[in-house]
Amino acid sequence: MAKPRSQFNKALKFSISIAVITLVLAAIFSVISSSILSGVHWFLGIIIVFLIVFLGVFFDTLGVAATAAVEKPFHAMASEKVYGAKEAVLIVRNADRFASFCNDVVGDISGVISGTASALVVLQLAQVLGAGDGSFIQITVNVIMTSIVAALTVGGKAMGKYLGIYHTTSIIIVVGKAIALIERHTKIKVFSKNKK
Repeated sequence: MAKPRSQFNKALKFSISIAVITLVLAAIFSVISSSILSGVHWFLGIIIVFLIVFLGVFFDTLGVAATAAVEKPFHAMASEKVYGAKEAVLIVRNADRFASFCNDVVGDISGVISGTASALVVLQLAQVLGAGDGSFIQITVNVIMTSIVAALTVGGKAMGKYLGIYHTTSIIIVVGKAIALIERHTKIKVFSKNKK
């Protein structure tokens, strides 16, 4: 009974830490996006919204790739001294946490922020069109913008899931190289090396 309890405690600790990280990151991203969007042209605002959507789709793809990956090809790469292969192995071994961060933290935050950013763009566009609050024009623009963002998010994540499942090794080795580069230049360890 000790082992399941220990696993539960680890899962609880991770859940709390990821919730705190999400709280902080959501606040930071929300302030940054609101500050940027409040001072830019509505067209540039739309581009920023699409970039936020793309960010969510991108990280969702990484999370799917991590959960679909297997260690074997990365061990072969590591034996051939391929840069980033050891980090790729650690991604696979920590797939649950990696996917949780990519899909739930970054992915969900991107969804929330893109919704908030869309609302700001709609207000700016409505002002340009001379429409007041609650007017038919504002409601129409809001519906169009919301529909486009939702379609891009869902369609993008569907394509991302395909790529994550069928191009797993290619994706994870690139992420492994990126993590190796980050660790080399910042000396920050993304993963614990001792996880079996």
